Amino acid sequence: MSKAIVIKNYGDSDVMCIEDIDVPSPGKEEVRVRQTSIGVNFHDVYVRSGLYKTLPLPGVLGCEAAGVVEELGADVEGLEVGDRVAYVTGPPYGAYASHRLLPAHTAVPLPDGIDDDLAAATLLRALTVEMLTNRVHRLDAGMTILVHAAAGGVGRLMCQWASHLGVTILGTVGSPEKGEIAKASGCTHPILYRETAFEDEVLRLTDGRGVDVVYDSIGADTFAGSLTTLASCGHLVNFGQSSGPVAPLAMTTLAEKSLTVTRPILFHYLADPAQYRAMAEAVFRSFELGILHSESPQTVPLADARKAHDMLESRKAMGGLVLKP
Repeated sequence: MSKAIVIKNYGDSDVMCIEDIDVPSPGKEEVRVRQTSIGVNFHDVYVRSGLYKTLPLPGVLGCEAAGVVEELGADVEGLEVGDRVAYVTGPPYGAYASHRLLPAHTAVPLPDGIDDDLAAATLLRALTVEMLTNRVHRLDAGMTILVHAAAGGVGRLMCQWASHLGVTILGTVGSPEKGEIAKASGCTHPILYRETAFEDEVLRLTDGRGVDVVYDSIGADTFAGSLTTLASCGHLVNFGQSSGPVAPLAMTTLAEKSLTVTRPILFHYLADPAQYRAMAEAVFRSFELGILHSESPQTVPLADARKAHDMLESRKAMGGLVLKP
């Protein structure tokens, strides 16, 4: 019998329960996948808590996983039974399960050099970085950027990608140890935000000019300061809100330096199947070339999904975190 982590109410991690589920044969343009590794992300936490009300209840959490195609529905092209695949979806979600049905176009074949755990732990984050640097605001050599949470999962990949492009990277971190992690990923100047106001340090490091782009996944606590650090005609990308949602912004604030702001959502960029596949292929190629790299993720049994969420929320999960069915 297939298993899944089901939530029936929004709340803390204890709302997650493992249950038996029935996974039927795939319909037209669907595949049935036996999942081998399931990624755990803060997006899942936001959905579980009710901050994002994007999962009809009762429902199954989870945006990304890797596995093996077990059965093909009608009119499926480009996939065969036995293929290793990875995917990012949402909404609808459903990755916290041992088996599931998927729209065939969301299942991307995995190259031989990328294992299931790496794919499940990093695909969503790496696609986010590809979106941020190539599509939301393209980075070019010689730019200077600020990356908040530079030692985090997305932050490290962002530093790696931007460093490869020849970009100068300022990155906020919470401790000297995390500063070393960020530097090892290509961050030029780690900023210990608990010891100094990051706004002041950014302006000092740029001789008062500011940065070309800020990548801010923190939200409420950093948004105003992020605007302050931008150079004239700079761009702020707010792609998360781990500290809470951003307050309404007066357009006159942007007019003071001709600034622009975007709030991209990855799933909108993945809605076009051709673009989704191109983004995934670019990510896999970057891992194969060594532009992106990641340590082996921590693994937790699917039945212990509560533990995985607690680890993530307490910041005890360094690097990727995956559930194993």
